Amino acid sequence: MPTIPEIVKTRGFAITCELNPPKGVDLEPLKKTAAIVKPFVDAINLTDSHRAKMSMSPIGAAKTLIDTGIPPILQITGRDRNQIAIQADLLAASSMGVENILCMSGDNPSQGDHPNAKGVFDLDAFGLLRAVGALNRGQDLGGSNLRSAPKLCAGAVANPVAPEPKMEMERLGKKLEAGAHFIQTQPVFDAKEFELFASGTKESGVPILAGVIVIKSVKMAKTLNSIPGITVPDSIISRLANSEDLKNTSSEIAAEIISDLLELTKGVHIMAIGWENQIPPILERVGIREKLS
Repeated sequence: MPTIPEIVKTRGFAITCELNPPKGVDLEPLKKTAAIVKPFVDAINLTDSHRAKMSMSPIGAAKTLIDTGIPPILQITGRDRNQIAIQADLLAASSMGVENILCMSGDNPSQGDHPNAKGVFDLDAFGLLRAVGALNRGQDLGGSNLRSAPKLCAGAVANPVAPEPKMEMERLGKKLEAGAHFIQTQPVFDAKEFELFASGTKESGVPILAGVIVIKSVKMAKTLNSIPGITVPDSIISRLANSEDLKNTSSEIAAEIISDLLELTKGVHIMAIGWENQIPPILERVGIREKLS
């Protein structure tokens, strides 16, 4: 299955979204949702116990996507496992056909549904990127040779509107040095702000996929505003507050943001958070395939 850089090279633009593996063993809902978005996206992120709320390992869900012909992007965090377990999971994922890996530090367990769980954080995002690179070269982090090496494409995350832009760009530079081959960003609401961020990454040649979140309510918008580095414009909150058809308005807003970003980025990563059935109409509003053909 193609990696994100290969998709960008072939098509010029990549569209991804994300799904949460179930809190249980029933993968049918995930399979049905994946089928809805499959004609519109190039790959699907599978979260790793998103926001520290326990769910099925994304490795299990990745097999479902592969079986249905959808390239998975396996999110893996350093929160829950030490470096031995992480490397073991990476090898297992590769053996099933997973190629795209998104390396993240992960949220603190105190924020999730097991607040007494111990955070491991043996590897942060940089360490995870280095682990992927080592495995690809045929060695583990302990320096031992592998019998055969995986072929994994590591990605990382970035925040285009971080409170401290200089520090964020330095961190991004270190992620690229550690082996990140694609970047997915936190939600973007202002194309001009994103353009400033993107201009500082052009020399790397690494594709940046701008994050676009589908805001489902005023409450959700205000919650996002409480997260450092994310600011939902008042104009968007006002449109949501005065909407008579919230799904339609949310879709309009997401489509407008994507349209503004088309000339500034190599892809978009759509976070619909339970409203994945809105992804097709959002992209149809944009007319994205027609514009990119």
